[in-house]
Amino acid sequence: MKRHHSASLSLLLVSAVALAGCADGSAGASDDEPEGSSSAATSSPSADAVDPAEREAQEAAGPTTRLAVTHDGGVAVLDGATLETLGDFEADGFLRVNPAGDGRHVFLTEGGGFRLLDAGTWGEPHGAHDHYYTTEPVLTDVTVDGDHPGHAVPHHGTGALFFDGTGEIRTYDLADLSTLAEEGYAEELPTEAAETAEAHHGVAVVLEDGSRLETLGDEEQRSGAHVVDADGEEIARSEDCPGVHGEAALSDGTIALGCEDGVLLFDGESFTKIDAAPDYARSGNLFPADDSPVLLGDYNTDPDGEEPMTEIALIDTESEEITRADVGAAYNFRSLARGPEGESLVLAEDGALHTFDEETGEELDTLEIMDSWTEPDEWQEPRPAIRVVDDIAYITEPDAEQIHMVDLAAGEVLNTVDVGFTPNEITAADGEVVEGVSAESDAEHGEEAGDSHDHEEAGDSHDH
Repeated sequence: MKRHHSASLSLLLVSAVALAGCADGSAGASDDEPEGSSSAATSSPSADAVDPAEREAQEAAGPTTRLAVTHDGGVAVLDGATLETLGDFEADGFLRVNPAGDGRHVFLTEGGGFRLLDAGTWGEPHGAHDHYYTTEPVLTDVTVDGDHPGHAVPHHGTGALFFDGTGEIRTYDLADLSTLAEEGYAEELPTEAAETAEAHHGVAVVLEDGSRLETLGDEEQRSGAHVVDADGEEIARSEDCPGVHGEAALSDGTIALGCEDGVLLFDGESFTKIDAAPDYARSGNLFPADDSPVLLGDYNTDPDGEEPMTEIALIDTESEEITRADVGAAYNFRSLARGPEGESLVLAEDGALHTFDEETGEELDTLEIMDSWTEPDEWQEPRPAIRVVDDIAYITEPDAEQIHMVDLAAGEVLNTVDVGFTPNEITAADGEVVEGVSAESDAEHGEEAGDSHDHEEAGDSHDH
């Protein structure tokens, strides 16, 4: 099913970019002289300069996107409309970023655990409408410590943090994140602990009824998944998913897991396997779209990992069929995303953003973004990445130390900014109200007319 989304976000972004251009006297962005500069990165506040309890909140006209971008030495928070760096925080080691699930917070994965980053954007419900706020971003001291932190998966109001070194799972209530923010991050995040039978690189998802889906495996191999109820009793199991990796939640509640020979689905009661045609066809990273039964997946047919991926998989969870589409260029696990109408997006090594129809696999459009590039040997090394919020795609270009903002509806680059560092991972906090998570506002507002803004988690694929 196709969906029609409002173009209000892109209109707001176009206005913000235009105002920024008027303020600094620059013309529109061009290949020779991209709009923006690295000055914000060098003068942005540090973590020590911001006391979470003393920040002032400003009301915004609508939800405000903030980007969290890792680099060697820390993580930066950027304004989603102008790409201005609002804060740059020091952190050591190889860093990863994952949305915490509440539209405001991001988990920064460090060597010893998950650390909470407040992107400084959120929404609060108020009767028939919502109010939106922003404040200074801050890297908090709130951590969930453990051995080899891996995937962080929010789902239906509960998040699950997985530690590969022990198989430990720490779950948290998304509503507690708002409480922490209100209290100035003076307390730790309350969590409940569970553990898989064997340590492995895995993932866990807390389902709406309180049961929990967990991957199965050990340090040498991963075989599938099972579901346990709130008391830890197994209620469903499948070991028909070799090399299980990555997860995605569809709008109908189905949970999908990538395998080395297809995709494993759990519909709330039982597991179903969608087999790929070749003996080895790994789809280890899956990307859903609102109200769509089709998943976008990578498609790797080389078990040795020596040949680049040049085809994508479109997995129809209703017909249980996999359609392959040829990109015509190599891509990797950070190259995939979904567009506002469910279209499949691939940022390939030819420097272009390729758009495919989710049902037929037909290529719909190609937009040049950057010069051609080659995937680095180590997966931790920076390479171009894409993140989509509504009809805006944010694309990193590490070699040029740039981030591009693309209007997917118009098929054009809105803005390109030099950030002054080499971007690696990127994620977004969209500032939306999350049903059942965002606290009801007690501010003394009268009953104002307005539309409610619903936020439905599309799910994220978490990759290594």
